[in-house]
Amino acid sequence: MSPAGGSHGIVGMRLVRALNRFLGDQDLGECTLAETGFILDRNPDTVRAPDIAFIAAERLAEALTPKFIPIPPDLAVEVNSPSDTAGDVADKTRWWLAHGTRAVWVVDPKSQTVATHAPDGRAHVYGRDDTLPGGEVLPGFELPLAELFAGD
Repeated sequence: MSPAGGSHGIVGMRLVRALNRFLGDQDLGECTLAETGFILDRNPDTVRAPDIAFIAAERLAEALTPKFIPIPPDLAVEVNSPSDTAGDVADKTRWWLAHGTRAVWVVDPKSQTVATHAPDGRAHVYGRDDTLPGGEVLPGFELPLAELFAGD
């Protein structure tokens, strides 16, 4: 996959900063870098890497490996790139949820929206004037999306 553009990287980093501020000294878990691979299918092995992932504290021991992480993240975040098609994004979202991810957020810098997806099929789209909640995975997390999309 080719490198992403500026909006993708800047918006993604803003979200990582917000998540890390929220996590602070709490022992809730950790975020991973985009290069972190999760292997959830075997024979043949399938490795995927979301743009941002969160793994809850009670599952971190399984994730602390020099190899690909063998468990799904609790939260997978995909930041859309201009080359992403709606079908590609829907496929990624379904894949994460089907493999045990508890929530998927799809961040779209172009439309300045974040769509949240749950395994039971619930989905919600938040716009620039809304506040993104952490839901069941990150209770108490709130991010005004005007901060995420500032200057875009």
